[in-house]
Amino acid sequence: MRAVVTRVKDASVTIGGKVNGQIGQGFLVLLGVGPGDTEETARKLADKICRLRVFEDENGKMNKSLEQVQGSLLVVSQFTLYADLKSRRPGFSHAAAPDLARDLYEKFLGFCADAGFPPQHGEFGADMLVASVNDGPVTLLFDTDAM
Repeated sequence: MRAVVTRVKDASVTIGGKVNGQIGQGFLVLLGVGPGDTEETARKLADKICRLRVFEDENGKMNKSLEQVQGSLLVVSQFTLYADLKSRRPGFSHAAAPDLARDLYEKFLGFCADAGFPPQHGEFGADMLVASVNDGPVTLLFDTDAM
């Protein structure tokens, strides 16, 4: 799995002109699923993200967790994180098949909820408008192949 995690002041996802998910302070998570990913991969990544300590403490150091700042999650499926960029027109053959990707995306959402952070989210496969106010900015890349 791959994820782009951005620390945000607020973020939202709109589908068909209607807000589908919206948060204040927390993480906007763009999540991509690869063909070799499993339920265990989703569990480990959810745990890692939910326990990140990247919010500033009283000394201005990135030391506080999502729980400590009472933050929220907004998770949006993003198959383009597996784009093959060798040419000017990206290919997406490295992304998981839709059935596997949808299943693991939903499991990821469940693991985040189990960790105490029931996420707001987009809709798998939908055309979405994502808005965010980045905080910092702090943006982190995760690739479970490297974890």
